[in-house]
Amino acid sequence: MHPSQRHPLRLHIPDQLSEDRSVLKTHSKARVSAAHSPVEDIAALVTAAAVISLGLFLLKSAGAATGGTEGIALLLTNTLGVDLGLAIFLLAIPFYGLGLWQKGWRFALRSAVAVTLISAMSTVSGLALGAVDVNPVYGALVGNALLGIGFLILFRHDASPAGFSIVSLIAQDKLGWRAGHVQLAFDTLIVTSALVFAPPSTVLLSACGVAMLSLVLILNHRPGRYLAT
Repeated sequence: MHPSQRHPLRLHIPDQLSEDRSVLKTHSKARVSAAHSPVEDIAALVTAAAVISLGLFLLKSAGAATGGTEGIALLLTNTLGVDLGLAIFLLAIPFYGLGLWQKGWRFALRSAVAVTLISAMSTVSGLALGAVDVNPVYGALVGNALLGIGFLILFRHDASPAGFSIVSLIAQDKLGWRAGHVQLAFDTLIVTSALVFAPPSTVLLSACGVAMLSLVLILNHRPGRYLAT
């Protein structure tokens, strides 16, 4: 081949490399610009707390159960009469150290704020809505679905409702395990404990509800899918 015919090819290679670098820079800038603002984070924490507290209200009113520390809090409320909001607040405390160690102070602080809001709104929801007769099927399924949506909002703003969800997030970040799968394993053990106060039929419904919660997380919270923090 004549040298003059190869000359355009040599010029084309640097141009292509330049274009590739430009694309990479564009993606990098997009990731940086995707970060949430403080106002967005605050709005998300409040929204998530409202959604989660409503889900807990439905579960409590239906006599159903769920997993995580929220499930343990419901268990204490139904068996010992402990205030739901107080139980949620106290049960989350031991997990803040784990979150601080593995995820950093921003994550731990946001999680602490989220749990405080969930605790307060759970108490307020009970006072505002009063005693309500909720169908067990509706309460178990919709209540757990609301919890999953609330958890998802928190996860996408680098926060969590503390408890076993922190362990689930760490397992996903460090080991590559799906957060929803890890959460489901913990939740199964906790829901089984609900046999202490609930009939088997209600526990079965609660198990279906927990599956709904985990499905929300499995389908919507995957590593690398959501870049903003």
